[in-house]
Amino acid sequence: MPARSWGVLIVLCGAIFLEGIDVAMLNVALPSIRADLGLSTGVLSGVVSAYVLGYGGFMLLGGRAADLLGRRRMFLIWLGVFLAFSGLGGFAHEGWVLLVARFVTGVAAAFMTPAGLSLLTTTFPEGPQRNRALLIYAGTAAGGFALGLVIGGLLTAFGWRWVFFAPVLLSLVILLAAIPLLKGSPSDSLPSGPRGGGFDAAGALSVTGAMMLLVYGVVRLEHPSDNWPLTAAAFLGGLALLGAFVAVERRSTHPLVRLGLLRSGALVRANVTAALLTASFFGFQFLVTLYLQELRGWSTIQTGLALLAAAADVVLAPTLTPWLVNRYGNAKVVLGGLLSGLLAYALFLGVGLDWTYAAMLPSMLLIGLMFAFVYGPLTIVATDGIAPEEQGLASGLINTSFQFGAALGLSMVTAVNVAALGDGTTAESGLTALRTALAVPVTATLLAAVVAAYGLRRHMGTRKADRVPIDA
Repeated sequence: MPARSWGVLIVLCGAIFLEGIDVAMLNVALPSIRADLGLSTGVLSGVVSAYVLGYGGFMLLGGRAADLLGRRRMFLIWLGVFLAFSGLGGFAHEGWVLLVARFVTGVAAAFMTPAGLSLLTTTFPEGPQRNRALLIYAGTAAGGFALGLVIGGLLTAFGWRWVFFAPVLLSLVILLAAIPLLKGSPSDSLPSGPRGGGFDAAGALSVTGAMMLLVYGVVRLEHPSDNWPLTAAAFLGGLALLGAFVAVERRSTHPLVRLGLLRSGALVRANVTAALLTASFFGFQFLVTLYLQELRGWSTIQTGLALLAAAADVVLAPTLTPWLVNRYGNAKVVLGGLLSGLLAYALFLGVGLDWTYAAMLPSMLLIGLMFAFVYGPLTIVATDGIAPEEQGLASGLINTSFQFGAALGLSMVTAVNVAALGDGTTAESGLTALRTALAVPVTATLLAAVVAAYGLRRHMGTRKADRVPIDA
């Protein structure tokens, strides 16, 4: 690739690394934030939920805004917003300031992330060059989360406010590099208004409201017995708004989402698999953190280092995965990755209170293989063959699936763990509850493997019928 293309790739990888490391560092710092500011459990969990609501609720709108209002414009503006509100969180002395800062930071990420991914897919031509760029991008994203656990632990030792200030510095470096390097889409040249002469305001409001209510309902599943009518109302309201959104899109002259895009079987399977992938991983990561810190007494830094082996995809995604994709195709690589993840979770079902790290290491390495073989190829499938003017929408869809799956996985493992623990207070009862909750990542990965196997079967049938290689 030309030097400028490498520069663009580094900037975009920096942005997705920033998003991953920001979330991971905050999770590590939560106990210190509670101790310093005297936050209640509700406000503390709200700090996490506020980001998830902003991110998951606005992601689809953010992806389409990149297509209509300009990818470069959206990327730079919302990177600046991310920078400003991350800094605000670092200066917070009250809980409500943290809630506002995290919600707006989540909204900024919801616009910035699909804009960055669509910039990548429109900068690099479809084929091996784009595939390699996407695999490097995916490895960087996963690496950001894994490294964030370690870096967050180190920064929290100096003071939790550095968990907010560090992303400010990284955002500033990325912003200064992005301004001269990134080229805009045709919409960036428009003085104002969306490309095409119209904007589907009703569709934007309905889909954003629907996603926020659905994500809120998923977050509330962590404690299903806590005011369950509100949880049910959130889901029903979200589904009602989703139905209204579909009705609006069918009649709109300039729809926010062209519904015909969702008729692609490969696209739908990629998004379903993406949601199940992150549901399994984030659920497992939460349970391992619970096991190491509460049942074994490990520090945050020790826990982060233990999970670092799962970041093997940082090396494998840009090196081994492209070769496998070129040789065997995305479908087979994705299925192989999911089976390695299934084995990883199954091995961990036998976890004991006296396990050495050597006993945990095979699961960590297999999870690294899973992410290396699944995350990037899914992104390739979800954006392959999409028209340039809809790349932002496709990027928003796949990122929405990743985010929604992560929220669902965390909520489900929490609910199952709490229900299985009951009134138990001993380490043995905690371990039994944890083993029970491990059924969530096992089930999610098994379902994802079934979806991938079905897609591979259809893929092989198409190849046999047409005698034309199709890499989907």
